[in-house]
Amino acid sequence: MKIGIIVGSTRPGRLGAQVAQWAYDTGQAADLGDVELELVDLADYDLDLLDDPAVPGGAKRQYASEKTRRWSEKIDSLDAFVFVTPEYNHGVPAALKNAVDVIWPEWNHKAAGVLAYGYDGGTRAVEQWRTILPAVHVHVVRAQISLSLHGDFEDEQTFVPAERRAKELRILLKAVAKLGAAVSTLRA
Repeated sequence: MKIGIIVGSTRPGRLGAQVAQWAYDTGQAADLGDVELELVDLADYDLDLLDDPAVPGGAKRQYASEKTRRWSEKIDSLDAFVFVTPEYNHGVPAALKNAVDVIWPEWNHKAAGVLAYGYDGGTRAVEQWRTILPAVHVHVVRAQISLSLHGDFEDEQTFVPAERRAKELRILLKAVAKLGAAVSTLRA
């Protein structure tokens, strides 16, 4: 089971890179069985805004944009995901929403968990992802992590997770791995 931990913000000065690195490092140290984690930074893909003339659902992975093809190959190589998402203006970040929208079959019948952060823990973004991801046939686990900029970050800039967060992450990763294994049969 290969789980991609996706840094869902591309904004300069973003906090998500710290959170994703912590999730990766903490997950690597956890006893997760036959689970491989991979850190996937959305900023490395520099995706354009819905620039492909083909509708992703009908494109059959034949995208005009090299950037989109590279993103497609990365998502295809993963079995499940943890979306590290900020909450921007009570919603999901545009860059991550675009990254979901530019491809389609690559997401189908994979599992995901959401690790959010924001002033109110990113809870609005989590709830929006719970309605967005099923549209591309991503099965979202119930477990989630909601990090507060007031309690989990020093001066709202440096991620300093509470001790309980490591346990929450193990629970999230195990749930994603278990559901990912179950829904993988739907891709066969």
